[in-house]
Amino acid sequence: MKSTLSKIASVPAVKVPGSQHIVVIGAGFGGLAAAIRLQAAGCQVTVIEARAKPGGRAYQLKDQGFTFDMGPTLITAPNLLEDLWRVAGRDLHTDLDLIELSPFYRILFQDGQSFDYWGKAAQDEAEIARFEPRDVAGYRSFLAETKHIYERAFVDLAGQPFLSLGSMLRVTPELLSVGAQRSVYAFASRHFHNPYLRMVFSFHPLFIGGNPFRASAIYSIVPYLERLGGVYFARGGMYTLVEALEKLFCSLGGELRCGTPVEEIVLKDRRAVGVRLQDEMVVTADSIVANSEVAHTYLRLLPEQQRPRLLTGRLGHYRYSMSCFLLYLGLKRQYPHLRHHTVMMPQQYRRLISAIFDGQGLPTDLALYLHTPTRTDPTLAPPGGESLYVLAPVPNLAHGIDWTHESQAFRDRIVHFLEKEAGLEGLAENIVVEHQFTPLDFGSELRSHLGAAFSIEPTLTQSAYFRPHNRSGAIDGLYLVGAGTHPGSGIPGVLLSAELTSRLVTDDIRAGINKM
Repeated sequence: MKSTLSKIASVPAVKVPGSQHIVVIGAGFGGLAAAIRLQAAGCQVTVIEARAKPGGRAYQLKDQGFTFDMGPTLITAPNLLEDLWRVAGRDLHTDLDLIELSPFYRILFQDGQSFDYWGKAAQDEAEIARFEPRDVAGYRSFLAETKHIYERAFVDLAGQPFLSLGSMLRVTPELLSVGAQRSVYAFASRHFHNPYLRMVFSFHPLFIGGNPFRASAIYSIVPYLERLGGVYFARGGMYTLVEALEKLFCSLGGELRCGTPVEEIVLKDRRAVGVRLQDEMVVTADSIVANSEVAHTYLRLLPEQQRPRLLTGRLGHYRYSMSCFLLYLGLKRQYPHLRHHTVMMPQQYRRLISAIFDGQGLPTDLALYLHTPTRTDPTLAPPGGESLYVLAPVPNLAHGIDWTHESQAFRDRIVHFLEKEAGLEGLAENIVVEHQFTPLDFGSELRSHLGAAFSIEPTLTQSAYFRPHNRSGAIDGLYLVGAGTHPGSGIPGVLLSAELTSRLVTDDIRAGINKM
């Protein structure tokens, strides 16, 4: 895997001719990675971030000795980061201490059973045999077929920007041949008989905002990638990765401005020529790379009369990912039965997923993801304490929930559930620090359309060519990077989008296209 993924992302930082000033809107993973690549290629890059610190969704919260990662909590395909550092002439491992997790996750079911997912053949097969011995053979065939999908389809999808319909049509026969039209759940069901194992090997699209019952079977490759490349955590918290990216970018001569929201992309003759900030200052640029959420970019940052009608219409009809309700709990005691990552499956898996993505109002069931980084790095909480992150996938803001009134009751429901169903006895009385982040915060703090936590939902008909392109086809000099563009969300997805987007920018510069 390492060599293949490196071929996707590894593009030498060939210097571009002349002096080009690039403005990157947003200092999330995608924005910082694109900025590093462009700065290393000889551009002068300014990153402009609305929030007080870089990171975007990968923010950090500290309170009374507790440290919380507010967004992403794991690293897969670390070779993509290694490649990014290599482009800049540096070594990732001198700047970041990555800890491989073992097991990757603990998955808990409502009847008290649990499944530890190790990403190693012997341990995983032993776990599978406890549920259904004949599914051990199914696991082997699952891995073999996902390897085939990865090698035959994923590399093609992730390695090119799909700016034309023809480029999509060329890979369509291959996608159909590997069954990309099937859902992840349908794919898992072909290999596993046990309903719990079908859940274990189909829930991964939820990590990137996808519905396992309609996300393309291409996303079934995640367990295969995890097994080959490992699942990691950054010592000191995931925010140390943001800090390392910031340090790398600035060491190359890049400029980062935080606390300065971009209010408008300035256009001249249908070309992006700069950005207007909240204080009315205009920063001119030869090109703009928008790491802002894609719907916000087109529907809010472009002048209304110059928004591309076809694309803005499509943005209104896309399916958007679910949102998340997050609790950050600093505890004065620990719960040793929790792993670094603990996933709590619902009683009615299909029904809950349907309610989250397509229903109205709050679902009656719960699925929870618990991040307990103190299991790996005790410095993230005071001695004897726990830094606990609780995520509940919930409908986005298009589904009729008034979070100003529902938040407290939903919080109480989660805490009660954790106490009574997850073995966290006495949780409420041991909370020292508590913070919430709701779909309303995704909308206001992160400027995410409909408060969607992962932008556009990853489905086959909303992927590759059918997703907003890395280079705008309507506005010259405007490029997109991040979760809402190709290839999609998750740290590997946005790092790959940064490579694709920066390559388009530098190719256009060399072709003489990016001239004001």
